[in-house]
Amino acid sequence: MDLAHVVENMETLKLSADGTVVVEQNIANKTHRPQPKGWSPSSWTTKPIKQDVVYSDRSAVSKTLVKLERLPPLVTPTEICKLKRSLREVALGKMFLLQGGDCAELFNYCEESSIESKIKLLLQMSLILIWGAKKPVVRIARMAGQFAKPRSSPTEMHNGREIPSFRGDNINGYNSDERTPDPSRLVAAYFHSASTLNFIRASISSGIADLHSPLDWELGHVKDEDIKANYERIVNSLTESLQFMRTVGADKAAGALETVDLYTSHEGLLLEYEQTLTRRLRHPSGLIEGVSNTSTPKLNGKSEDGVAEDKEGKGWYNTSAHFLWIGDRTRQLDGAHVEYFRGIENPIGIKVGPTMTASELKHLLDIINPSKEIGKITLITRYGENKIASLLPGHISAVKESGHVVVWQCDPMHGNTRSTPQGVKTRHFSSILNEVSSALQIHRKHGSFLGGIHLELTGDPVTECVGGSQGLKDEDLSTNYMTYCDPRLNEKQALELAFLIAGHYRGGME
Repeated sequence: MDLAHVVENMETLKLSADGTVVVEQNIANKTHRPQPKGWSPSSWTTKPIKQDVVYSDRSAVSKTLVKLERLPPLVTPTEICKLKRSLREVALGKMFLLQGGDCAELFNYCEESSIESKIKLLLQMSLILIWGAKKPVVRIARMAGQFAKPRSSPTEMHNGREIPSFRGDNINGYNSDERTPDPSRLVAAYFHSASTLNFIRASISSGIADLHSPLDWELGHVKDEDIKANYERIVNSLTESLQFMRTVGADKAAGALETVDLYTSHEGLLLEYEQTLTRRLRHPSGLIEGVSNTSTPKLNGKSEDGVAEDKEGKGWYNTSAHFLWIGDRTRQLDGAHVEYFRGIENPIGIKVGPTMTASELKHLLDIINPSKEIGKITLITRYGENKIASLLPGHISAVKESGHVVVWQCDPMHGNTRSTPQGVKTRHFSSILNEVSSALQIHRKHGSFLGGIHLELTGDPVTECVGGSQGLKDEDLSTNYMTYCDPRLNEKQALELAFLIAGHYRGGME
C-alpha cells in the first residue's frame, strides 16, 4: 500500500520528484479539530489511572490546584499551532525532528549555564542534521517541565526501610527524608518551568542562536583518525556553507541565521497538574495556508465525523508545554491518560514499546486522533537494538492500514539501558547508534521514512553512557555520573551521534 492510499478519504497525497509528499487539500483538511464527544479537562477522572500520586493531605492538593488554575499559560496557542504546522511537514517528509534533553529535570537545573549548554547543543546537532538530511529541522527540548518520571515500583528499600520511590522534583525529593509527595512542589514546578522558558526566549531573542557567531566544533576527543577526518570534513562543509550565505547576503534577507524556534516538551504524567493548565483559548488564525478557522464543513452543527463543533472558535490547549507525550506505562486504551490526551489541541507523542500490539496501536491512534490530522501524532518507538527488526515492520504496516499519517521518531535510549556488575545504570553508544541505523533502514525498506530522533542528553561533560569516540568504559562512569534517573549522552557523544546520522543520510554509512 502506498502513501497516497493511506490517507484515502482524508487528503490526496502525491510524491514529488525529490521523494517528499505533496498535499492537495480537500474538505477534510482542517486547521483545528472539533471537540471530542463527552470530553472535558477533568473527564480523565472517570477512568482507571496508572502512575497516580497519592497525597496524604487532599486539602493542600486542592489549594495547590486552585492556585495553578489562576496562573497564566506558559505557552500560547499560536506557538502550539506553529509547531503543529511544522510537525505536519515532518510527517510529510519535508522536515526532520530533533528532540532531546534530560531524562528528568531537577529544579537545580534551572540555572543559566545548564539551560544555555542544552540550547547550544541542540542548535549544533540541528545544523549537522540539516547538512546531512538536507531538510529543515524542528527542535523540541525536553525542558521547562520534564520533572516527573514513571517508576516500576512506588516504593524502594533504603537502609533496610521501605520508602516511597523518587518520582521527580515536582512530586518528592531525592533525599530519603523528602520522599513524601508534597503538592507544593507542583507550584514550584510551574515557576521553575516559567523561569526556564523565560531564559530560553530571552537567550534566543538576544542572539544565542545567531550563526554569525562562531561555533565550538572542538574534536580533540575523537581518537580514531579516520572518524576525526570525516567529522572535520562535515564541519568544514558547514562552515563554508554559512560563510557563503554571509558573502552573498542570503542571511540578511530574512534574518535566517539569527534566530530559531525551540519548543518545549514533557511527558504528561501528572494529570491533575496538566488539567489546571488546560485552557479553553481562541484558535490562532492563518497558521495553515489557505485554511481558516471556519473552513470545516458542518452538518446540523456538527463536523463530517459527527463531532460537535466549537461555535466560538476556541479549543482546549495544554499550556504547560508545546508538545506532550504519553509514556509506555500509561497508554491503556481505557485509561485516564488516553482520555485526557484525546481532547487537547497540542501535538502529541506516544511511546511505542515492545508490548504494543498492532491492533492496540491502531485503536490508540483512532481514539486520540479520530479526524486523522496529519502530524498530530508522533510515534516514539523504543524497542532496543535487538528487538527493533522484529517489531517495527509490523507497526509500520499497522499505521499504513489505519489511514493515519504520523511522525515516526526513534528513541534509541530507553530500550538499551543496562546495569554494570556494580549496579550502575548505563547505555552503550553503539547500541544507541545501532537502533537509529536500524530504524532508518527498516523504514526505507517498508516504504516509510524516519522523521526524527528522541534523545536523553545534556550539554554537561557527564560520564553516564559508555562508548563513543571518547572511549568511555564502565570503570569511567564514576568520573562524573550525575543523573538521578536514567543515563544521558554527554555533549561529545550527542554531537557524534548527529555526525553519524548525517553521514547515513549522505551515504557515509551505506
